[in-house]
Amino acid sequence: MTTRPLLIIGGGISGITAAVEAAEAGMEVILVEKQPYLGGRVARLSRYFPKLCPPQCGLEINYRRIRNSRNIHILTSSTVDKISGTKGNFTVRIERSAQYVNNLCTACGECPAVCPVERPDEFYYGTRRTKAIFIPDEITVPFRYTIDGDVCLKAGCAECLSVCKYQAIDLYAQPETITREISGVILATGWKPYDAGRIPELGFGSGDRIVTNVMLERLPVREFIVSLLPARSSPVIAFAQCTGSRDRNHLPYCSGICCGTTLKQALMIREQLPESRIKIFFIDLRVQGRNEDVLTRVLADPNIELIKGKMAGARIQHNDGLVEIEAEDILNGRKIRTTVDLLVLATGMVPEQVGLDQVRTLDNGYIDRDSLPDGFFAVGNALHPADVPTSVKEATAAALKGLQVVRSTPPHPLPIRGGATGIGI
Repeated sequence: MTTRPLLIIGGGISGITAAVEAAEAGMEVILVEKQPYLGGRVARLSRYFPKLCPPQCGLEINYRRIRNSRNIHILTSSTVDKISGTKGNFTVRIERSAQYVNNLCTACGECPAVCPVERPDEFYYGTRRTKAIFIPDEITVPFRYTIDGDVCLKAGCAECLSVCKYQAIDLYAQPETITREISGVILATGWKPYDAGRIPELGFGSGDRIVTNVMLERLPVREFIVSLLPARSSPVIAFAQCTGSRDRNHLPYCSGICCGTTLKQALMIREQLPESRIKIFFIDLRVQGRNEDVLTRVLADPNIELIKGKMAGARIQHNDGLVEIEAEDILNGRKIRTTVDLLVLATGMVPEQVGLDQVRTLDNGYIDRDSLPDGFFAVGNALHPADVPTSVKEATAAALKGLQVVRSTPPHPLPIRGGATGIGI
């Protein structure tokens, strides 16, 4: 006899935080993540606020807390299909995709060395390629290889089987359905970047010189920009703020973190390429708290120009490959038409959809907190555009609310229905 566990949907910074805080308070936690790894969007950043350090410095500590906990059960490559019941007495049905690589994997590196099939690297937003069997990141949790079945099984080579010494690969693995009884639910489903291809006037997809802000996070900035340089030695990089945000035709809301992200990226470029010049086109600059220190540093840099005005268009020139941009300069009452070496589109944030009958959303796609049933809690970018500190605070609060639900629920047997269910479950 035991209490029912707390279900957390989403393994990004919000979900991880809620999981470790709840588990260390004595709760059993089931952490469900649709990707084959934890960390969400934060794991794919180069640096993050407020200290401008690599995300590993925060994630690694939480990953260690997860590894040291007996109360956290991880289900990656999984989605929640249905939840029924009431507060303290829910039943959840989880669909888990085929696990072609199991927990016996030691990440020895033999299998990608012989894999002949490549695929776009989703972890790097398609800016590079990886083998069909891969590890997304050097500190990935769970730290084992993943097989992209859509690519691998079509090739039908099975080279990985010939070199695996640990019986960790099963190319005949099947999806499974897992059913558990739970006490409460934390929705930490996170966000995705707005599709810049839906704004054709800004030229995304027409060449390597037009990228999004999330792509820039995964690119080796200095090497990438130098590879694009024409004969001139001082690269010019432009940022187009509110790409999709604050636009009735796309996202009517402010995405909150885009301004701070651009200021951070501008400083990163200037740090790695001291000869570079940067132009930032913005509607309003919205930074607050400790992030204002970053704005102060940007304002003090003579090679960074802040231009109040929205970018109207961009295209790759055929003669020299440079990006021709057209934008407003509101304060000087003029239009700007110039060329740059690289254009970065600061795309907005779009909430990931939960897909549960109990969860209603507002017109902007974010969860309607007031309509959630008892026992459901939403945090971070499931509710509104949020930075990492805000997400962590809300996730910690949700863990406390989940604890209150668990402690108020009578003990109950917990049958497990389904096959092998991942780490510790």
